[in-house]
Amino acid sequence: MPNLLQKRWHGYQTVWVFMLELVLVIFVSYFNWILGLVSLCLVAILTYFMLQSERRFRKELVNYVSDLTYRIKRVEGEAVSRLPFGILLYSEDRVVEWHNQFVSGMFNRETVVGIPLSELLPPLPQPVKDNKKDAAAGKDGANARITTEAIVGGRHYELIVDNNERLIYAHDITELAVLRERYEDEKAALGIIMLDNLDEASQGMDDQQRTALIARVASAITEWAKQYQVYLRRLSSERYLMMLNQKSLNELEHSRFVILDEVREMTADLKVPMTLSIGLAFGTERFSELGELAQSSLDMALGRGGDQAAVKAGQRLSFYGGKTGAVEKRTRVRARVIAHALRDLMQESDRVIIMGHRMPDLDVIGASIGVLKAADMYKVEAHIVLDGPNPGIQRLMERVEKDEALVKRFVSPDQAMAMMTPHTLLVLVDTHKASITMEPRLVEAASRVVVVDHHRRGEEFVNDAVLVYLEPYASSACELVTELLQYIHEKVELSSLEATTLLAGITIDTKHFALHTGSRTFEAAAFLRRIGADTVLVQRLLKEDLQEYIAKADIIKHARMIHGHIALAVTEPNRKIPQLLIAQVADTLLNMTNVRASFVISERPDGLIGISARSLGSMNVQVVMERLGGGGHLTNAAVQLEGTQAEAEKKLLAVLEQIEKEEGLFE
Repeated sequence: MPNLLQKRWHGYQTVWVFMLELVLVIFVSYFNWILGLVSLCLVAILTYFMLQSERRFRKELVNYVSDLTYRIKRVEGEAVSRLPFGILLYSEDRVVEWHNQFVSGMFNRETVVGIPLSELLPPLPQPVKDNKKDAAAGKDGANARITTEAIVGGRHYELIVDNNERLIYAHDITELAVLRERYEDEKAALGIIMLDNLDEASQGMDDQQRTALIARVASAITEWAKQYQVYLRRLSSERYLMMLNQKSLNELEHSRFVILDEVREMTADLKVPMTLSIGLAFGTERFSELGELAQSSLDMALGRGGDQAAVKAGQRLSFYGGKTGAVEKRTRVRARVIAHALRDLMQESDRVIIMGHRMPDLDVIGASIGVLKAADMYKVEAHIVLDGPNPGIQRLMERVEKDEALVKRFVSPDQAMAMMTPHTLLVLVDTHKASITMEPRLVEAASRVVVVDHHRRGEEFVNDAVLVYLEPYASSACELVTELLQYIHEKVELSSLEATTLLAGITIDTKHFALHTGSRTFEAAAFLRRIGADTVLVQRLLKEDLQEYIAKADIIKHARMIHGHIALAVTEPNRKIPQLLIAQVADTLLNMTNVRASFVISERPDGLIGISARSLGSMNVQVVMERLGGGGHLTNAAVQLEGTQAEAEKKLLAVLEQIEKEEGLFE
């Protein structure tokens, strides 16, 4: 019998009472033996009855426990079978051996015994066999118990898998899953729609025609908003506020923002078709942050040339649209304002350091020399950062070396780091990404940074720049710097070599004024020619080497046509080709008949796989390269990948196939 029952109030305490009674009987017998004898008899009788009662209690207790045990064993099977959650046992080869009634209801079958788990619950993770880890973690190791979710018969279940016991618990969490999904779908999102070229599209119209155009576009946007359950509020003639939930946003992303194409096609009869830019944000509960993120997304879409939607969610930034080339809409007023601001910043600085991207081209060197001359006009010390020789600028640097005064202004990245002070101004040309500059440490060390670039804005950006002149409508950084020079000083003085360098930068980026040119491009070129730029020298700087031409021809012979109008060239394995030559081959392929876009894949000298992409404007190669981790322009983009050429080709073909299914490759 358990000690707990032996020590109850009528257990040991009763024994002590009888002992006390015996002592009293002896005491009474000492004075009167007859009375003592009677007392002894009474104690004996009482003891007999107490012993009988104790035996009866123990017998009843044993019977009660036996009966309770029988009842528990009898009900145990039925209780486990009728639990409000599922229990399933499986064998070592992951086949169902036993389950309760709940599991039968889950699968709407009388029994699922003998069915493999892989067939019954496909999303169930396989246990990781790692004897060392299991031995170190013991039975309760991380791999012993796994929690996952599965959908069976339209209902959601939480599965707790005990791999050691080969046991699965299933709990119905359908209500929780529905609430969770509803919570995610009803999260707030905020967006801004902007007619990004209203002035250009309505140029030459009277007030009545302009109003009719705005009304027609507004009607299309309103119908589109109703279709996707978006609350739309007009803020001005060219700006709208969007309020929606995440479910509607997911539908918009799935439709890839068809309103962009609808508005552009609707106004295709105009000299300049109307285009939209959309900035959307979600992922935070505070509307103040949503508003800032939405404006940032809109700035990103506009900075990439407009006619596209940018969606920002936390660290994820997605772009949709962007099929058309950016419409030139810079004004000389903006160029003058930027020039005066740059002049003031230079005069407040003790030194100006100018830097471009790695592997600089003629555009970087030309723009850098232009900014250098702007600093010289105000007697501010200035230097250009150059990280070493480069085949693309070799002929130009040979010319520069003959000018002793100019060549001394080029410094190495380490020398530039030593020159940095709190009052030094850093000017970035032809790039807005710190990671691809010649020396990223300079960007981190600089307290004041100016960005002059013509590339479409990417996700990475120098956010703390004091002055940003980012114009994706410009042909080159040299064009932007040339315009700034005309306003930064009353009298611009450039030597013939300096003016020629700026003109060479424009020429190389426009493919001899064939691509991505606007009226301002020719105005900048005319200005440079007027102050002494040598067009013959430009042609000499851009001449091709015979061996390079032969190497290009050898790569081109491996080209093939894909998707009807895309030329794809993949060089021979283990043959290292400079990035410049890869880009030149892509440019050359565009000159072929029926080619609207070209891609060239080759291994670079640094071991990475380089892909250069070019198009004539009907295909946005920037989007293609961004999906692979690169970037660039609508008609000019690139990426560097790790791995092999075959893997890079497979990834590129997969991206092209995906874009073809989603929205088509060509406009």
